[in-house]
Formats: sequence, C-alpha cells, structure tokens
Amino acid sequence: MRLMILRHAPSLADGLLAGRRDVPADCGDSAAFARQAARLRPAQVIASPALRCRQTATALGLVPDRLEPALWEQDLGAWEGMDPSRLPDLGPLPVDALARHRPDGGESFDDMAARVIPVLQALQRDTVIVAHAGTVRAALSMVVGPAALSFAVAPLSLTVLQRAGADWAVQTVNLCAGD
Repeated sequence: MRLMILRHAPSLADGLLAGRRDVPADCGDSAAFARQAARLRPAQVIASPALRCRQTATALGLVPDRLEPALWEQDLGAWEGMDPSRLPDLGPLPVDALARHRPDGGESFDDMAARVIPVLQALQRDTVIVAHAGTVRAALSMVVGPAALSFAVAPLSLTVLQRAGADWAVQTVNLCAGD
C-alpha cells in the first residue's frame, strides 16, 4: 500500500502560526500544482477538513472521498496565531521530551500522532492525503519515531511511504514542486 501525503499550499496566515486556525491557502502557483498533481497515482483521496487543505485538493484537481478530522494540524494552544520568532526556545530539549511537550492549552506531537496514526494504519489501499506538516511528521514517526520532528516539510511538498504487511518504509520526504 502506497501512502502519498501532500502538505497544503502556503497558508495565508500573515506569517503567524496557523495550527488549528482555519486559514486559507495561496493556490496561485498553477505550475507547481500541475507538477505535484502529475506525481500522484490514482488512489482514494482523504483530506483534513481545514480550509487550506480543501483548497489545495481542489487546486490539484482532487475530490476527497472523505474529510478526516483526525488529520487536523497539531493544536498549538497558546501559540496559535503567534509570531514564530516569539516562541520559546525548545532546542535544548531531547527529541523525546520535545515530542511530549504541550504548549499551554494545546497538544503535544505525541498527542497529535496518537490521533493520526490509527487513521493511517487503517488504510487498506493506495491513498493520497492532503493535510499538514504535523500530519506528515506523524506518518514519518511510524518509521523513525520522534526523530520525525527533525524533518523539513515545505508547503505543497510530497512525502511518500510504502507499507508491506505491518511494516512502513519511507520512499520520499519533502519532494517540492521544483525538485
């Protein structure tokens, strides 16, 4: 089973953290959308219900078979809408502690992965998912654990995983339209 996860197009969040805020996407780069759409194989399509994900799916010419609430981005709590330069420096935390860290009123990466992974593990056929950077990292964590937090996941990038039986393997990470 092949899992193709496309992160949504750049959000129009004015440079602030979007998280669970339902902000629109910038879907104006039709050439980038065409390049990414050409990389997708026929499959079922699932999307996060976030506006930016639904808009990205439409711009790719995809019609989601379903919207899956469990695929929403990580709830950043008090950090929602914050300028990223004002975030606390969590760099000194070991990766396991970083994965467990919860912003005030939000959820940790581990919390988010606990709601995303069962959806991915239940898939029975090739699937395209249009979702968020956190969703991509949760999928990668099925292979590399919390080290998935170290992966860059650019807007409109493609990540591909393959499952044989219960085992997942990473084929591609962060494949951008210009690559």
